[in-house]
Amino acid sequence: MIGFIIGLAAQATLASAPVNPNANELFDRDPELKAWALRLFDTNHDGWLTLFEAQPALAAFKEIADADKDGRVTTFEYRRAKDFVTARWAIK
Repeated sequence: MIGFIIGLAAQATLASAPVNPNANELFDRDPELKAWALRLFDTNHDGWLTLFEAQPALAAFKEIADADKDGRVTTFEYRRAKDFVTARWAIK
């Protein structure tokens, strides 16, 4: 259920945001976040995160990570968000 809610929030953010051509980079360099993104945002369930599937995943992760809502994700916020994501969705 929480994944669905995050997905809706990310889609709302995505609707007003331009496509980020580098969205996959975060997930390509972090296997745990990629597993999370695939689990929640791989809409066609093919095991690959397309550029368009990565957009809401990136928006959702930023929403989780940007604790002080200043529009930036610090290293500390990133680590805490990653810990939350991996613990909440039991990703190893």
